[in-house]
Amino acid sequence: MQNKLNAFGRLLTIMDELRVGCPWDRKQTFQSLRNLTIEETYELADAILEENLDGIKEELGDLLLHMVFYAKIAEEKGAFDIADTLNNVCEKLISRHPHIYGDLEVADEEEVKKNWEQLKLREGKKSILGGVPNSLPALVKAYRMQDKTKQVGFEWETTEQVWAKVEEEMNELKETIEQNMSQQRKEEEFGDLLFSLVNYARFIGVDPETALEKTNKKFKSRFEYIEANATKDLKEMTLEEMDALWNEAKG
Repeated sequence: MQNKLNAFGRLLTIMDELRVGCPWDRKQTFQSLRNLTIEETYELADAILEENLDGIKEELGDLLLHMVFYAKIAEEKGAFDIADTLNNVCEKLISRHPHIYGDLEVADEEEVKKNWEQLKLREGKKSILGGVPNSLPALVKAYRMQDKTKQVGFEWETTEQVWAKVEEEMNELKETIEQNMSQQRKEEEFGDLLFSLVNYARFIGVDPETALEKTNKKFKSRFEYIEANATKDLKEMTLEEMDALWNEAKG
């Protein structure tokens, strides 16, 4: 434990020194760091997807630096410091885990999640969806909203019911296309179909964001194989010729 405390103290000391001595670090604000933090978060997400433990270690450090950076700026403004931030999250964890720090008994993980959402509402949250950031990617946001409303019973009972909803939305989309409805209506029905597919993914234990990203990586790898092994310019190749290389890439 002492080694961990020493390492964290060292980071805080370096942050203090950078804010005084480095022109770039001294210039940074909440706003200027925001996009960089988002980038670092995605880099961590990539490392996790690739199961790259060295990469996870590095990206966690980068993200931790950003957390310390924000707290340092807030301290300079007289708003709060890193100790306030850490104590706040500690108190939140204790209050939201009454089955650990109190006498509440829970049966399983799902009951823990339901209690968590109920406690958040008691803390003053106006909606169970209030904790879902507006800036989340749409696929992730759909999953999180569905998972949260599940905690209060807004949920299909069976996987078959969810798949029936997928088929219903698919037919409605086909209808908008066959009847040449407006682009806005096609977009609406396509969104409904995606939302229902996210729900189905959740029911079968698949994270749709992870699944789609793995498919993206697979597509990228196979298309790059086509580019590397094409004997002529891609624009001069037929789809059949490219498909043959695609199948080679599949192994």
